[in-house]
Amino acid sequence: MMTLLDGARTAVSTCLGVKRGEHALVLTDIVKREIGEALFEAMVEQGAEAMLLVMRPRTRHGEEPPDPVAATMKEVDVIVAPTEYSISHTQARKKATDAGARIATMPTITTEMMSEGGMTADFHEVRRLVRRTHRKASRLREVTITTDLGTDLTLKLGRRKWIEDTGLLRRRGDFGNLPAGEIFIAPLEGKANGTLVVDGSFSSIGTLDRPITIKVVDGFAERISGGNSARKLRALLKKQEANVEDPMLPYNIAEFGIGLNPNARIIGNPLEDEKVMGTIHIALGDNSTFGGRIRAGIHLDGIITSPTVTGGDLTLMLNGEIR
Repeated sequence: MMTLLDGARTAVSTCLGVKRGEHALVLTDIVKREIGEALFEAMVEQGAEAMLLVMRPRTRHGEEPPDPVAATMKEVDVIVAPTEYSISHTQARKKATDAGARIATMPTITTEMMSEGGMTADFHEVRRLVRRTHRKASRLREVTITTDLGTDLTLKLGRRKWIEDTGLLRRRGDFGNLPAGEIFIAPLEGKANGTLVVDGSFSSIGTLDRPITIKVVDGFAERISGGNSARKLRALLKKQEANVEDPMLPYNIAEFGIGLNPNARIIGNPLEDEKVMGTIHIALGDNSTFGGRIRAGIHLDGIITSPTVTGGDLTLMLNGEIR
């Protein structure tokens, strides 16, 4: 079995390809400091000019880091960010990417996840699966998603571009999650309609006590029902209403993604759950950092198992099997 340091070495050497003399930043918080220190050690082993920056934890996924942190992110070659809450969908991350930093974010990562499951995958094989699925998905302009639990949701994609998350982040400006293995896209705003039944897990909630049913009208979650997990989701979104100019923005259908990591498992943590083969995920909130137009200051992923995904005469997934 891999150790924490083994997982850190995989992230630093295999995934990010850190080189001697590169300016490298490990951005973590006090919750994930142990993982941050292992990644820092792996950076030093590679001969990088490494820095370990420990910040106060954010309060939600998508909250911006402090200004001095954002400024530092734009000045380095490579960043790895194990944090309690995600900085993936922040302007700080996007600006650092635009400045040329290659970045791996690891929101909600645990020590166990560093040495098991998705992080143990052959990321060259993950890249092959991602690119194969990306070629097929790129033909779609609209998709319909159905499941036996009652999902029947139509998304319009237009000519928006799918993004590959292969785990191999070796080029200037590359960005992705670790563990990796998905393709994702920002659907056209205001065009999603139907019913979504989330049965896997949800960001900031974890494993669900009951499936969450979301009624989607003209691109926004209009009604959210289910058990205690649904109440938690409503509370998270309601709280964010006060932080944005339009209270509907947190309810935006922000992302459609497909899991493609053969080693990932459903563990109640969406960072890994959304990479599981046979799942898709739909996110609510912000999509401004990957091709969308909505800045909501929050981004929450819901995992759906065993879906069928079709568009026109193309079946992309059938009961969770990639076609």
